[in-house]
Amino acid sequence: AEAVAYLAAQKFVMYSPLYRLQQEFERQGLKLSRQTMANWLLNISEKWLRPVYDTLREQLCKEPVLHADETTLQVLKEPGRSSTSKSYMWLYRTSGCAKQAIVLYEYRPTRRAENAAAFLEGFSGWLHADGYAGYHRLPENIRVVGCWAHLRRKFDEAVNALPKEQQVGCTALEGLQYCNILFAIEKELADLPPEERYIQRLARSKPVMDALLAWAETKTAPPKSSLGKALYYLREQWPYLKRFLEDGRLEISNNRAERSIKPFVMGRKNWLFANTEGGAQSSAIVYSLIETARENNLDPYRYLVHVFSKAPGLAVTDKNWAAKLLPENIPPECCITKK
Repeated sequence: AEAVAYLAAQKFVMYSPLYRLQQEFERQGLKLSRQTMANWLLNISEKWLRPVYDTLREQLCKEPVLHADETTLQVLKEPGRSSTSKSYMWLYRTSGCAKQAIVLYEYRPTRRAENAAAFLEGFSGWLHADGYAGYHRLPENIRVVGCWAHLRRKFDEAVNALPKEQQVGCTALEGLQYCNILFAIEKELADLPPEERYIQRLARSKPVMDALLAWAETKTAPPKSSLGKALYYLREQWPYLKRFLEDGRLEISNNRAERSIKPFVMGRKNWLFANTEGGAQSSAIVYSLIETARENNLDPYRYLVHVFSKAPGLAVTDKNWAAKLLPENIPPECCITKK
């Protein structure tokens, strides 16, 4: 259990590729091939981690508010596809209103909307997402909430696209300032209960948003310019951007999902690609349990050691064994010690 948990932590927490681990082991006199390590991770993810992953997914889809994001991944060996084809790692996670944080990755060869629809089968509620149109084709019982951080970023890029002497008082800066006011209000409302936050947003944020939309209707810019792209994003995404006013549990941005997908992006910079589709999905499962553990103040290595140690015995006597290995049921010794 300790050996496999160590390998998983080194690859998915420390972002160390298996070939580097093989080299390090060889320097210490240990003959352990990259292929053997990969097989271990594939086997444990399918046999012992997937049942826990599936149980977490069931819990995730019962939540009223979720966040989603996706990023690219290269898979070298996929039937019917070239090694340079662009594949995707999807991310779904709970929002700040959830009692139990859950972070799940899923590998899919494409970016089609039906991937999200299939994963979220049974879910009905709010889904925070970016401006990708695929999310807007989800079933009607899933209401997409737009991301103001994306809009603010576009106005910021439009400001920085100008020479410094032209930035002061420019149109893009005006749009950026509207966004900054909204984020400042959210910071002040952060500790309020959802019901009070909802009331305060209608009183304070809605007038700012109405003013921003009215301001945008008076502005024009070349469509391909940075300002033109920001104005287009604002108008095209407005039905989704304004939805965070409808429920105090909602957030002004999808930054929560972006932070959760970052560990995968950091790892990808080191190990670059997945060899097979099975390897990609195995990585998704291991990442899911590691990031869910971290979100629940569990040390990933100690959590995985606990899972691998307990799962074989529990599986013999309890058909619902996976539920007993969820973060909420893990002993205190697996927690991260805070100094």
